[in-house]
Amino acid sequence: QVQLVESGGDSVQAGGSLELACAASGRIFGRCMMGWWRQAPGKEREWVSSIRNDGTTYYPDSVKGRFTISQDNAKNTLYLQMKSLKSEDTGVYYCAAAVSSGGAGCRYNYWGQGTQVTVSS
Repeated sequence: QVQLVESGGDSVQAGGSLELACAASGRIFGRCMMGWWRQAPGKEREWVSSIRNDGTTYYPDSVKGRFTISQDNAKNTLYLQMKSLKSEDTGVYYCAAAVSSGGAGCRYNYWGQGTQVTVSS
């Protein structure tokens, strides 16, 4: 069985940095993508970043240039390096794993419980 556990969330001042980690246990058969999402109080869940098995990364404009996603397959761990943090980055950050559904299909099936990131100003 697959389990994803996030860590590294903290309270920091605007302009600071944090690194989140996501430890995966169990084999994620057919994994095609890993990603980070976040959710602020009263708002919808928002996509933060994704990384393909070949290392290709994706970011929305809101975090591009400030966040870096990476993975260490030997350690079964996903990371999110966050710098130049802003108040609007505050939220619960979730790690997720996507699984191939055949052909080009790739859908997120596994989610962690989240870790709180609070950016104060």
